[in-house]
Amino acid sequence: MEQELEAAIGIRIRKLRIEKGLTLDDLASASGVSRAMISRIERAEASPTASLLARVCAALGLSLSAFFAEEEQEASPLARRHEQQVWRDPETGYVRRSVSPPGTSSAVDIVEVEFPAGGRVSFPPHAASHGMTQHIWVFEGEMEMTIGETNHHLFPGDCLFMPVGEGHVFHNPTSKPARYCVVLNRSTR
Repeated sequence: MEQELEAAIGIRIRKLRIEKGLTLDDLASASGVSRAMISRIERAEASPTASLLARVCAALGLSLSAFFAEEEQEASPLARRHEQQVWRDPETGYVRRSVSPPGTSSAVDIVEVEFPAGGRVSFPPHAASHGMTQHIWVFEGEMEMTIGETNHHLFPGDCLFMPVGEGHVFHNPTSKPARYCVVLNRSTR
């Protein structure tokens, strides 16, 4: 299943790159990710980390949620847990589950995340997400969120509202995993 998802990620990146008329060099320049790495990802020879994938998505004008949304899937108002797409960051091991039913007209994406102890993921600022916002709602464990120069320490039940496009860091400063929900509003009013 993971190999299928890696292949699907590579195919989707290549398709989006070609649709936008970008060469590997163009995408490398725009994302700050090497041409060789993008090529390896497109051929499913390498698994992108969350940070790297976010940079490539931003260069393609997409958020991670929009990237993982299945384009041709018929819209249904119901997303059964066993049908929800799951992706594991090969660098940190964080697990991202797309909870929202794909293909609906909603501008809101709901993502469940299991974040390992001591894990840290940085998402760089990107213009494609400017105006988008998200809520981080912690269910279990603790998370430290850094937005610019501001740090927020979140505990179970806490919910942080934040802009997406300015860049941020997710960090679990404890020795126990954390579980939280991201509610992303893709509208850029």
